[in-house]
Amino acid sequence: MAIGNDCPMKKPVSVRSLYEWLFNQGAGWLFLTPALLFLGLFVFYPIADLIYLSFTAGSFTRAGVHFVGLRNYVRLLLNPDFWQVLGNTLYFTGATVIPSLVLSLGLAVLLNQAIAPAKRSWLTLQDLLRTAYFLPSITALVAVGLGWRWLFQTDGPINQILSSLGLDPVPWLSSPVWAMPVLVLLSIWKQLGFNLVVFLAGLQTIPKNRYEAAVLDGANAWQQFWHITLPGLRPTLIFATVTTAIFSLRSFEQVYVITGGGPLNTTNLLVYYIYEQAFAQFDFGYAAAAATILLIITLGLVWLQLRDRPTAE
Repeated sequence: MAIGNDCPMKKPVSVRSLYEWLFNQGAGWLFLTPALLFLGLFVFYPIADLIYLSFTAGSFTRAGVHFVGLRNYVRLLLNPDFWQVLGNTLYFTGATVIPSLVLSLGLAVLLNQAIAPAKRSWLTLQDLLRTAYFLPSITALVAVGLGWRWLFQTDGPINQILSSLGLDPVPWLSSPVWAMPVLVLLSIWKQLGFNLVVFLAGLQTIPKNRYEAAVLDGANAWQQFWHITLPGLRPTLIFATVTTAIFSLRSFEQVYVITGGGPLNTTNLLVYYIYEQAFAQFDFGYAAAAATILLIITLGLVWLQLRDRPTAE
């Protein structure tokens, strides 16, 4: 029985087409290889090693390390000092994030309103203000901490001003009540400029015709802010919230320079606690378990940001 022409014959694969297919498939991986190697060496491997260390105990050398299972996590959860430090960290984070976002958003709205009608030139007052607000973000935190400690020490300028007003000096850095607010104030000041620039960028992406239509409908300034500005800034708000929270969670320098975790452990934050356990007590497995808890909290914040990211339709 003869075979008709309705059965198509497969074309033989030429060497050229095979080469093109391999090139197209491999070119992307070739360009990704440096980034993947960098991430693997400096991100994924340290994370994997951290998790491994959290299940071990012993000396810093590999020969002295032995597997202990969940013992470090049990010690962590049963240690009241860890819960105090975790509470300090969450309080510090919340007290930093909320005022920082509110202040930076308010300043960004005011600056954005001043920028819009202004005649642009090579340098304006708004440019100077934005630069001044952003300077703390690029200042070394250790240097800022030293300056902050000088300002709030017992005979420092802050207490001198209070004395000149007839008020009693405040033991800012040695008081369990006032030491944490000093660190919070420093973190708000440090993060203010970054959030201001982020909010300014977000505000300038909101179409102006929305505000013009709202004015024609009789909306006042508060109604415009609540119904136009805030919804338009939702992705920016989430980004600023997550980045400020991560900045607060990883705070170390200000505690190390200003208070050293005291007084009475009231300013001891999680990163400083990990540092103490690892490099003062040499309990690396326990410190790795605490660092893993911090990693989980941070990944949870990143997940919240990615979860709210708009998807392409």
